Amino acid sequence: MAAVAATTPINAEVLATSAFDVLRGADVVIAGELHDNPTHHINQAAIAAAIMPKALVFEMLSPAQADAGNAADWSAIDQLDAALGWSDSPWPDFAMYFPIFEAAPDAQIFGAALPPDTVRAAVGTGAAAQFDGPEAFDLASPLDNDEQSTRETLQAEAHCNALPEDMLGGMVEAQRLRDASFAQSTLDALQQTGGPVLVITGNGHARTDWGMPRYLKRAEPELSLISVGQLLEAQDDPPYDRWIITGAYDPGTGDPCAAFKSN
Repeated sequence: MAAVAATTPINAEVLATSAFDVLRGADVVIAGELHDNPTHHINQAAIAAAIMPKALVFEMLSPAQADAGNAADWSAIDQLDAALGWSDSPWPDFAMYFPIFEAAPDAQIFGAALPPDTVRAAVGTGAAAQFDGPEAFDLASPLDNDEQSTRETLQAEAHCNALPEDMLGGMVEAQRLRDASFAQSTLDALQQTGGPVLVITGNGHARTDWGMPRYLKRAEPELSLISVGQLLEAQDDPPYDRWIITGAYDPGTGDPCAAFKSN
């Protein structure tokens, strides 16, 4: 297995050339995104075409949806959309994600999404109580104070500072559960297909400090893993092995906090 490369940005000029030489050497590539950013999905499709994954793991799909997708005709966007039930979900337009499937026609689809009731239960009971996976993930251990505080602040900001303060810790637990579950699905995909595995997920889950990579490395320390974040602007020491600066974009969805403000 190839060694994980040092933290480095991927700029637009090398996106389709030398940058992929590093990605091709990994057992698992996690390609982060902002869900409604079309450029991020174009880049994910380019990564898929370069590494030719044997498995595609989607945050957006349940195992049942993935099974239906594997049995569908991938050559027709409407047929795959219908099989996955994508357009009936709250995720952005399937047309943005379809090129990822087109770029990896020989891959097997894996769904990493948990039932919503399970995620909601983790808010009250904690991640460990809802997780059926390796003890090595160590979800029962509390986070250190600095990480807990930082993550609660990020949860507050992500929810427009509209959540009760006493709910923020539970939201972090739900996020820990999802990260661990996504990691477990990725390990299952690697075991079943031999890899490489490409994971399509949000930037938060791709973080190397506390996202999926934390749990993957706990379970498989020798795993060759590269996490790619996609950022709108440069950041100091972003928490990814590689990152792509994609620039500003207009999501065209208005004020995402409008619903909170109206309540």
